Amino acid sequence: MFDHQAAGKRFSRRGRTAGAAACAGAALIAIVIGTHPAAAGTETSTANRSTTALTATAAEPGLGSGNLMQSEDFFQQGLAPVGATVGLSGKRALSACSGEETMRTLTKGKAVAYADVAWAFGTKGTSLTESVADGSTGTSAASYEEQLNKLVRGCQNEPAGHWYYGKAHAITVRAGEGSWYPAYSGNRKVAGGVAVIRSGHRVGLVELSGQPSDDSGYMEGIAAAAINRLAD
Repeated sequence: MFDHQAAGKRFSRRGRTAGAAACAGAALIAIVIGTHPAAAGTETSTANRSTTALTATAAEPGLGSGNLMQSEDFFQQGLAPVGATVGLSGKRALSACSGEETMRTLTKGKAVAYADVAWAFGTKGTSLTESVADGSTGTSAASYEEQLNKLVRGCQNEPAGHWYYGKAHAITVRAGEGSWYPAYSGNRKVAGGVAVIRSGHRVGLVELSGQPSDDSGYMEGIAAAAINRLAD
């Protein structure tokens, strides 16, 4: 896991967990995975509304939970998902590096639609968050992509003992492109990673805290799966 305790006062604003990352007022749907794993986009009753119904009403342009990573995307990465919380307001904290910054604040509320998810896994200390937005045009999406990469690069050079992101690795797949960065704990061990993703006029950020193996390359697989799901 990230060594937040060693990060000191400067990083106190960046600490968060997947369960607490959503700001008050976000439209959230909890999904518990049992014997048959349920994807984030699966119709699941909650209060008086299902995931499918909420997606249809809150994200009319078509961006919804189905464009987020699904349970089956994780199995090849050695991760066993046990539950997810989906939101459609864009108010989930973007990453451990961004503090209170959300996709809605980054886009100044001008995106056509938002969607986000926090995944929990059977491996202790491992979680994943994803926040995406529909920028309506390729130009706006490119601008948001640039801002997200700049945000991530802000945590590449840190003092000894602090967690940090490694160098960027470009990725291009059928549905789009992006950049993924390994993450390292204060003792310089692999501790997950982050990816900035884009498909057409949709853009997003995915962060994995913890790791299924010591090979940081698994973030490339997660980034590829996220880009393909994001496709418009």
